Amino acid sequence: MRLAIINDYHGLAREAADWSRLPAHVLLSVHGRVSEAEAPALLADCDMVVTSREETRFDAALLAQLPRLKLLVTHGSSNAALDLPALAARGVTVCGTTLGLEMATVELTWGLILGLVKNIPAEDRAIRAGGWGAGLGRGLTGRTLGVLGLGQLGSGVARVGLALGMEVIAWSENLTAGRCAEVGARLVTKSQFFAQSDVVSIHTRFSARSRGLVGRDEIGAMKPDAILINTSRGPIVDEEALIQALRRGAIAGAGLDVFDREPLPADHVLRKLPNTLLTAHIGGRTRENFVARYRDALEDVLAFLEGKPVRGM
Repeated sequence: MRLAIINDYHGLAREAADWSRLPAHVLLSVHGRVSEAEAPALLADCDMVVTSREETRFDAALLAQLPRLKLLVTHGSSNAALDLPALAARGVTVCGTTLGLEMATVELTWGLILGLVKNIPAEDRAIRAGGWGAGLGRGLTGRTLGVLGLGQLGSGVARVGLALGMEVIAWSENLTAGRCAEVGARLVTKSQFFAQSDVVSIHTRFSARSRGLVGRDEIGAMKPDAILINTSRGPIVDEEALIQALRRGAIAGAGLDVFDREPLPADHVLRKLPNTLLTAHIGGRTRENFVARYRDALEDVLAFLEGKPVRGM
């Protein structure tokens, strides 16, 4: 049997887990980033594949070229790049891993907020170019932080905002005043949320219902000096509406870790806008989390080989 680990572009897989525990009849290969064009030839003879989150799309077209595939393991507990109905129809077992330290995304969220508000990238570039002082940053104390979704990540972001002396408001479709009170936030309506927030930070799950949840009207309701942060999933925000708002200066900036298409194409307009701060879907991607996920992936593979239950998706 053949097992391929793909998208290990940090070279952690082999050192993170003891793959020598695999039975002798399982041949292991480890690969860096694998494009959708490369995947068919690379994986055609594989029985099992371990992939990191949303790097390679496993859809019906690719699956038709992977006749031996029986097990697909993905980092985390969900993966928008996996066509689950197509995988089920093919009889492929799909499982995930634990997320690891979820607060890593909270940390990145605040890195993006502070980077934009304090003008950190521009300051760094100015100093390296021989200058001194690229602009005037802003303070956050007394400003309003809007958190869209108060799950574990959203509530973590909210608590940091409270510690900085911000007023925290929150909204999502099923959010209650009781949940807001637990965190120290104030529940508002959707229209109030976008109109009142100085910082909008998105922490809701991606689904058919949340696709385009932050659209032209919502972005249009934001303050001209407000910023939008998305460390959840790209399609939750109407990308074209956001780009137009950034071009016009209708909002002050956007900190984005996630995009409609990943990796972000080299010629994408977001790369060229001066009022964006961009990271490559690294919210949960810390060394500690990747080590934990590869160890979980090994356990998933061993359980599958032994005919035991695996972590479902």
